[in-house]
Amino acid sequence: MISLTPDAESRIKRSLTKRGKGIGIRVGVKTTGCSGLAYVLEFVDNSTEYDKVFESNGVSIIVDQKHEPYLVNMTIDYVRRGLNEGFEFSNPNERDKCGCGESFRV
Repeated sequence: MISLTPDAESRIKRSLTKRGKGIGIRVGVKTTGCSGLAYVLEFVDNSTEYDKVFESNGVSIIVDQKHEPYLVNMTIDYVRRGLNEGFEFSNPNERDKCGCGESFRV
């Protein structure tokens, strides 16, 4: 299960409305960085047979089944700190993060 904070839900709903289409967001991982993996977040118009779909207050969170083991029980938040804002991932599966915070290891 992947969950969203109220701030993340609100931001995603606003973005989908502004975009004018989409069923939710896709969350995944890619190989990159000094620790090995980085999160990928994108809007989704359709899901596939290989996707697992989670719901959070009307927002669909879509995960390819092969990425699910890396993301199970993760929470996504949307935060603002000074001039910076963006999504933050709280993942209990992370064993380590790189110094810059861009990649992680499970």
